[in-house]
Amino acid sequence: MQNKDPHHPVSLDLSISGMSCASCVSQVEKALNKLPEVASSTVNLATERAHVELLKESPAERIVQAIVDAGYGAEVLARHARPKPEIQTGGWHVAFAIALSLPLIVPMLLNLFGMHVMLPGWLQWLLATPIQFWLGGRFYRTGWKAVRNRSGNMDLLVAIGTSAAYGLSIYMLFRGDLHLYFEASAAVITLVLLGKWLEGRAKRQTSEAIRALQALNPEAACVRRQDKEVEIALEEVVIDDLVIVRPGERIPVDGLVIEGRSHVDEALITGESKAINKESGSRVTGGAVNLDGVLLVRTTAIGAETTLARIIRLVEDAQIAKPEIQRLVDKVSAVFVPVVLVIALAAFLAWTGFTGDWEKAILNAVSVLVIACPCALGLATPTAIMAGTGVAARYGILIKDANALELAHKINEVVFDKTGTLTAGKPALTALHAVNGDNEHLLAMAAAIEHGSAHPLAQAVIDHANKQGIAYSPANGLSDLPGLGLQAEIEGQRVYLGNQRWMQQLGISSVELDEQVKTIEDYGRTISWLASEQDGQLRLIGMLAFGDEIKPSARLAIKRLHGLKLDTVLLTGDNLRSAESVAGQLGIEKILAEQSPETKATTVAALRQQDRIIAMVGDGINDAPALAMADVSFAMSTGTDVAMHSSDVTLMRSDPNLVADTIDISRRTYNKIKQNLFWAFIYNLIGIPLAAFGLLNPIIAGAAMALSSVSVVANALTLRNWKPK
Repeated sequence: MQNKDPHHPVSLDLSISGMSCASCVSQVEKALNKLPEVASSTVNLATERAHVELLKESPAERIVQAIVDAGYGAEVLARHARPKPEIQTGGWHVAFAIALSLPLIVPMLLNLFGMHVMLPGWLQWLLATPIQFWLGGRFYRTGWKAVRNRSGNMDLLVAIGTSAAYGLSIYMLFRGDLHLYFEASAAVITLVLLGKWLEGRAKRQTSEAIRALQALNPEAACVRRQDKEVEIALEEVVIDDLVIVRPGERIPVDGLVIEGRSHVDEALITGESKAINKESGSRVTGGAVNLDGVLLVRTTAIGAETTLARIIRLVEDAQIAKPEIQRLVDKVSAVFVPVVLVIALAAFLAWTGFTGDWEKAILNAVSVLVIACPCALGLATPTAIMAGTGVAARYGILIKDANALELAHKINEVVFDKTGTLTAGKPALTALHAVNGDNEHLLAMAAAIEHGSAHPLAQAVIDHANKQGIAYSPANGLSDLPGLGLQAEIEGQRVYLGNQRWMQQLGISSVELDEQVKTIEDYGRTISWLASEQDGQLRLIGMLAFGDEIKPSARLAIKRLHGLKLDTVLLTGDNLRSAESVAGQLGIEKILAEQSPETKATTVAALRQQDRIIAMVGDGINDAPALAMADVSFAMSTGTDVAMHSSDVTLMRSDPNLVADTIDISRRTYNKIKQNLFWAFIYNLIGIPLAAFGLLNPIIAGAAMALSSVSVVANALTLRNWKPK
């Protein structure tokens, strides 16, 4: 999101009011997409929000006015603003409608059991009229707006259907008939109002994950300025402010602990159930709870740049995005209302023509209009996606968009990076062998060339040299050859530190150390070679072996993926013997070793050419090219360094088990989408013909229509009970 000027944004989020069904979604999107400055728009019925991408900066008022002209309300939203208390409205309308309609419905039910009870016609009219035109006034207002814009929606169907039943009853009342149909129009409006109210309550539950995340940040922070403790609004905190966090308080900012020690609960951010120990030098994340000690935190990120803000942004984007299956539903919804109107008219004409009973014809047409439910179609997909992405975020799985969620259930093969993904990512120098036996000189030269490198192996060399008290001076002319190693100038000679493949390219033989290397590689160690060039002569100086512990959860993760009938691949820059050792311990079938970052990407691309859906799991930094080439990419975060831009899914804990959890929630969510769409279509495919053939009373039709939307949302809400295995 970029907002250079709040009055002229290049992207915009809006709250939309007045939408009642999937047809409304299509109308709002159509109104937005007509604007020349709009690149794309996505409207979500479940969240009642729109996201608009603009080709050029444009006044927000112009975008809002386009929606208003289409017959709907719109308000610009500030992303990630602190949530307002949820206020449930419309309950008293429903209660009043029930109170007025019950005296009309009860006599009808008693008549079914042979008890002939009938209210006077004038009393029926008196009870039904406020329901029709006051409580049901919203259907006329939004229905008229749809007509004015040459479109249709659910409210229009309800307005036409109930007006027909009400108008027929008025005609029969003046004609002196005793049997009227006021109960049908009143009951349909009451049931629809009740259904929309229940639907609204359920929809709010699908978005509770976002509200829970938004509520994590406290409103104020205690900062130390000029040796004084001052409590200020969170918006006033700046980078490098010293924030004091006492036991029981939420950490208000991302930062670095410079004083104190405590345990911190990060469960709502990372899904990690255990409290994490924090001390001087530890990174902390805004929104986490400080449990038992006082911490002094130097602020490193505020506002939209905090980890929590980025998490919220990812979840919001995923929940508003539309997968391909929803775009197909939108096409159906766009023609749904006109088709239903045609069917209702055809039913009326057919019944009138074949039976001559135009009263029965009107009632059957009314049943067709009120059982038709484009609302269920519009809610089927977004409610499932909201529930699925929301519960995943609760357990530390951030799914970037709906397409990733939709695609993840189709994954055939999961490709793993090794270091930092299946292993702890903290290698230690476990052995070193100099050709001439001078291991101290070997270590000093390796430390000199590794000095200043951020690579985990470099840090292992530096740490070991410091522990041994080895003195060294940083090398000169250092250059990095990705996928091969480092080269530099030390003591007037060119020095090379890298992998076996590079040594072979340089023509350097390692035969003197082959016996030691074979034993070391059998233990899954990573080998680096040190060689030098002087007076045009290349010679091997020695080798260094690094060990990196396999994560305790890695074996279970691979086993679970195999249980899901998925193939696994180890893709690593390490030598083949080291890779075979790790793969053997974990049970990974396929090994692709000695890969550079570039060849990793081409390898993943080649796997995709085999008509398989490929997932790539890495640390999101060195593996960015390979992640970008995969169908679905998983990046493991480390602390607050979240690789959110290089992946489709960000795992907030460095736990490979979350990959299987992601695929599991994807499969469950996609199944819910299919179930919801099945029931939404079945309601209409079965209900509309039954109504057209006169087999449904308008009251039953109205109840079925209300039930369809509520049942779709309720089915999606069952995803909230999901938990990682």
